[in-house]
Amino acid sequence: MALLELSGLTKRFGAFTALDDISLLIERGEVHCLLGENGAGKSTLCNLVFGVHRPDGGTMTLAGEPFDPRGPAEALQRGVVMVHQHFSLVPNMSVAENLMLGRASAVLKPQDIIVRMEQLAAEYGLEIAPEARIDELSVGERQRVEIIKCLLGDPQLLVLDEPTAVLQPDEIDALLAICRQVALRGKSVILVTHKLGEISRVADRTTVLRQGRIIETVGMEGADIRSLVRSMVGRDVQSAGSVLAAAVDIEGKTPAKPTNAAGPVSPGEAVLQISDLVYRDPHGVPRLDGLSLTVGTGEIVGIAGVEGNGQTELGLILAGLAAPSAGAIVVGGTSVAACTPQEITDAGVGIVPEDRHAVACIKELSVAENLFLGAIGKFSRFGLLDKSARRKAAQTMMRDFDVRASSPDVSMASLSGGNQQKAVLARELSLDPLVFLLAAQPTRGLDLGAIEAVYNRIRAARDDGLGVLLISSELEELMAVSDRIAVIYRGKLVGELAAGAFSREAIGAMMSGHAHV
Repeated sequence: MALLELSGLTKRFGAFTALDDISLLIERGEVHCLLGENGAGKSTLCNLVFGVHRPDGGTMTLAGEPFDPRGPAEALQRGVVMVHQHFSLVPNMSVAENLMLGRASAVLKPQDIIVRMEQLAAEYGLEIAPEARIDELSVGERQRVEIIKCLLGDPQLLVLDEPTAVLQPDEIDALLAICRQVALRGKSVILVTHKLGEISRVADRTTVLRQGRIIETVGMEGADIRSLVRSMVGRDVQSAGSVLAAAVDIEGKTPAKPTNAAGPVSPGEAVLQISDLVYRDPHGVPRLDGLSLTVGTGEIVGIAGVEGNGQTELGLILAGLAAPSAGAIVVGGTSVAACTPQEITDAGVGIVPEDRHAVACIKELSVAENLFLGAIGKFSRFGLLDKSARRKAAQTMMRDFDVRASSPDVSMASLSGGNQQKAVLARELSLDPLVFLLAAQPTRGLDLGAIEAVYNRIRAARDDGLGVLLISSELEELMAVSDRIAVIYRGKLVGELAAGAFSREAIGAMMSGHAHV
C-alpha cells in the first residue's frame, strides 16, 4: 500500500489553474523527486499535502485513511512535515528555543529537546549546538535546524521544497544522505529540486510537472536524464557547452566550456581592481582579510567558496550595501570604496544582488516601475511622469530580455522567480554607462530554462567587452561559464584556475582550505 495517494487533485487561484488533475502515488520507503520549471506547480502540490492550501478538487489518502488537512497543524498530527524554501526560524532565539516552539505541553523541558537532538545527531549526523543563536548560524546550519525540527516528531512523510537552493556542495551531500536514511527507515520523502545531479543520486522515482500537469513519472534506475530535461522544458538540451547541458552531466565530470569561449580568454584592461580589502562584521570578526582581485574587460571571473567565507560580504561591499574596514576598490578608474549604491551605479556598475526580493526589486511595484528604478528622470517632462513612454520602453526591454508577463503594469510579485531575475538583469545590463557587472548568486532558486537564459545574457555582455564578477555556490555553473575562477577561504583569495584547467577536485580542495594553487 502506498503511503500517500493523490487522485485528481486540482488547485485554482482565481482564474489561474496551478494544478490540474494530479494523480500520484508516494510509496513507503522511497525518495520521490518533483521536477519542473518555475511555475510548474511543484510548491503548490507540496503546500496541498502540508495543508497550507486546500484543493479545489480531488482527494488525498494517507496510510489508507482519507487525508484532508485544514492546516499545517493537522498535517503535523498525521505525521507529515515540511521544510519550505524560506526558513521559518526566529533569528534572535537559540536552536533549542526554536525547536521548542509549537511543542507546548504541561511543562516544557529543554533537556528533552537536547536529548532528542543528540539522538538525531547520532542517527543522521545532524550536529548543531543547542545554545547557538539562529542569526549567528550559516545558511547550511539553519537548514540543518529546519531538518531537525521536522524529524523531532518521527514523521512518516518528509516534504522538502527546494532544500538545497542555498547550500554548498558538502552540505548538499549531507542532506541527500539524510533523505536516503529517512527512506531506509521505512518513511517517505518528497523532494523538490531543479538539480538533476541530486535527482540522479537520491531519487527512487521522479515525477515531472509542466504547467500544472504531470508529464511523466519514471523510475530512476537506468533513467535517461536528458529525457527528463526534455519533459521538463519541452525541448532538447542544446550544445554540450551550455549550462543546461552541464547540469545534465550527472557524473561530476568537469563540464565543457561554453561554445562561445574557445579556450582561455585574454582579458583587456582592468575594470575592477580590489586591493587589500578588509571587512569586519559588527562583532569585529574579519570576514574579508586582505583580499585582492582584478577583473578585466571581456572576461567572467567566478568566485567559489563555501558559505560564510566572505563571498556575501564581498557582494554587499561592491553593491554599496556595506562599507569596507580597509582597502581600495576601483571601477573604471573611479574609487568606489564606501560609496552609496547610487554612486556605484553612476560609476558604471551593474548589480545583480544575492537576495533579489530584499534588495533588487520592489515586489509591490509594477514590472515597468522596477525596470526603471532610479531612472525615472528619463520619462519626466516639466515635472510630470510620462507613464506611456515608460510603459513602451518597458515593453521593449521585456521583449529583448524575454521577461514573460501579461503586461508591464502587473506587479513584480506576480512574476515567477526566473522572470523576476531576468527583469533585474535587464535593468542592470541596460545601464548607461556600464563597464562592470556584479552577479551574486544570479540563478539561486531558478529552473534550468531560466538559468540558461540568465547565463546567456551574462555571456553576451562579456562578449561585448563587459567585465563580470560572478559569485555562485553552484560549482558546475561556475566551471561552465567562467573564464577564470578565484577561490575564497576565510576571507582570503587562496588560488585561481583558468578555463581549460578547471578541476572540481582542485577547486573543492581550495574551498575547504586543504590546498593552495
